[in-house]
Amino acid sequence: MTGFIEALRHMSAAQKPARGVSAYTLYVNRPAGRLLAVLAHRVGATPNQVTVLGALFTFPALATVALVRPGTGMSVGVCAALAVGFALDAADGQLARTQRSGSPSGEWLDHVLDCFKLVSVHLVVLVSFYRFFSLPSPAFLLAPMLFELAAVVIFFAGILTEQLKRRAAAPATAGPTPVLRAVLLLPVDYGITCISFLFLGSQHVFLSVYCALLLAHLLFMAACLVKWFRELR
Repeated sequence: MTGFIEALRHMSAAQKPARGVSAYTLYVNRPAGRLLAVLAHRVGATPNQVTVLGALFTFPALATVALVRPGTGMSVGVCAALAVGFALDAADGQLARTQRSGSPSGEWLDHVLDCFKLVSVHLVVLVSFYRFFSLPSPAFLLAPMLFELAAVVIFFAGILTEQLKRRAAAPATAGPTPVLRAVLLLPVDYGITCISFLFLGSQHVFLSVYCALLLAHLLFMAACLVKWFRELR
């Protein structure tokens, strides 16, 4: 137990700065990822193995959304699997920093799987809407398409902005995310998207929650694109 606690403290010290993250990532996903990273370290797993394990939780759950009619048990299982997959996504980076085993190939694998995940999660919702939902209007089929657009643009533009700032050696002026901002960022956290699948068995509730998250992503995308462009200019 002493060794486990010591490893946990070491992982915490190697944590990335808490800048621009939501309360879910800060207080739920990163701590959960830290625990998983310690367990992975103790069994001798590599960061890439943890990354692949996260994908093994995520993608079967997403396939279930597209192939299985929504129900209570299915919704709980999908939500749990996606949440574990997201925690493992946090664990691989923490493990790499602790072991000092980070590599360009590992970072590439992590980002490519993240891209697959962001695209797939809304594609399977689109399929589920078409196959299993009684939508108020066919126009609601546009919701997953717009959500995917916003999520992918935010993901790509955020990474590109970070890389361009690094290349320009721009000073990092932002400190830890204030509590209020961390709360306001909750609707655009992938973890909250994972939790939304808990309501998949109730069509009206899920549709309402999903469209609310879509609106938050569209507003966030517009604000961030303007902000990032001005910072780079």
